[in-house]
Amino acid sequence: MTGPAEQQGYRVLARKYRPGRFEELIGQEALVRTLKNAIESNRLAHAFILTGVRGIGKTTTARLIARALNCTGNGNTGPTITPCGTCESCLSIAQSRGIDVLEIDAASHTGVDDIREITDAARYAPTASRNKIYIIDEVHMLSRSAFNALLKTLEEPPDHVTFIFATTEIRKVPVTVLSRCQRFDLPRVDSKTLLAHLTTIAEKEGASVEMEALRLIVRAAEGSVRDGLSLLDQAIAHGAGTVSLERVNDMLGLADQVRVFELFDSLMAGDVVAALDNLGEQYRRGADPLAVLRDLLEITHWITRLKATPALDDIAIPESQRKKGAEIAARLTMPHLSRAWQMLLKGLEEVRQAPSPLAATEMALLRLAYSADLPTPDKMIRDLREKGTPQAAPEQPAPAPAPSPGPAATAQDHWQPHSFEDVVARAGAAQEGILYAHLMENVHAVGFEEGRLEISLGNKAPDSLPNKLATLLRQWSGKPWIVSLAAPGSDTPTLAEARRNQAESRLEAARRDPLVREILETFPGATLESVDAPAPDHSDSRQLLNDRDQVNS
Repeated sequence: MTGPAEQQGYRVLARKYRPGRFEELIGQEALVRTLKNAIESNRLAHAFILTGVRGIGKTTTARLIARALNCTGNGNTGPTITPCGTCESCLSIAQSRGIDVLEIDAASHTGVDDIREITDAARYAPTASRNKIYIIDEVHMLSRSAFNALLKTLEEPPDHVTFIFATTEIRKVPVTVLSRCQRFDLPRVDSKTLLAHLTTIAEKEGASVEMEALRLIVRAAEGSVRDGLSLLDQAIAHGAGTVSLERVNDMLGLADQVRVFELFDSLMAGDVVAALDNLGEQYRRGADPLAVLRDLLEITHWITRLKATPALDDIAIPESQRKKGAEIAARLTMPHLSRAWQMLLKGLEEVRQAPSPLAATEMALLRLAYSADLPTPDKMIRDLREKGTPQAAPEQPAPAPAPSPGPAATAQDHWQPHSFEDVVARAGAAQEGILYAHLMENVHAVGFEEGRLEISLGNKAPDSLPNKLATLLRQWSGKPWIVSLAAPGSDTPTLAEARRNQAESRLEAARRDPLVREILETFPGATLESVDAPAPDHSDSRQLLNDRDQVNS
């Protein structure tokens, strides 16, 4: 003879332990407090929107609000924060059969006609309850026209109608809808609270559960109560009532966390043999190389946070790993951890693209292990300097004159150029952008003296440039200027070419420097890309500002 439980069939934990009262909602104290105050002061909104990650309790909360509005048990004649759960209204809502509480999945009812059916029906009074309630799940899936059709009713609904929306994508909901709703953001449940909740349910189910296995489930749930319950349900079934760390690892397809910590420790110590042996053992036991790298990234991130905040307490991390992580964090520096993070990220992309994930993972770990004992760049440079490495004086390229606006000019004096570079700088200060670009790139200076400038034009320079430049020079200096054209084919470089030549000369001189050579040899694959020019004379900078002020005035 079968019992009632067998006749009803097995109910998954996520449904079996769904909260039936507000006080059973875990991690949502702020929401419960706000609703309680609203009900007690009779300040309930006509529309609510609940947002949060999957499995956090949005639909459950919506049903609880519906119960609170319609409960008739215990003599309730109005909304209550403690619905009885036994009256016909509460039972019909719990069993999704209430004719006045309609649950609609917006993913399958996205059109304007679906919403019009709701708005038309909303005009009629409820049949068997105090209030007619519409719960629309994943409301962000509605089309734009459907949202528009909802707006008028949402703004001025009948007194007996309440809308409750739920969504995981609050940003996709139009602002016009949000402004008409009371919004509740349901946060992820913290690890400590979720661990205690799962522990209680495991005890009720009579399951034998290792605490380390529960911690791993909590980490995998990422703050989602439903995900945590589903994983616990699966783990109990997987282990025939016994939930062990090894079985949960196998169930989730994860690498052994203890082994991954040992792998990270070996890598940071530069122990290549131990690291490869560890990876090979995990691979033979079925661990995915990509999952191993992800776990290493997660450990790197966690230890970096631990380094920055030693008081960090994450209950989802086992005590043994927290102790080991603290030891590693004390031994490593932030630059070492940052370098490990970047190298693991690069390795992750390589593994995704490689034909052999295991081989790509090994190469990534080899790079990380061999770089572990390298000093950070700033420390290495200090060490090299302390060793007294002889430095040959780098060749100084012939200085090409930088654009200089010339001597300071007062408000009463006219500006006077002393070189072609002064002329170019003045064009830039006067915001003559096109002229400035041509003077830099397409004009060769052949001769310069007071009142006279001889230039050669490149192929891209306009023929009208000499006349325009002469006119501007007269305006700027208050004196007549002659701008003449030299014969084509001048060997004088343009200012832009001169600057590029200077940059290349600085780069070549730096490459011959013994200290730079030793740095490049210490970091295989490193290259020297550029060398900054010496800082300009501050008087020139001040003069350029003076010139610009004079032009603007």
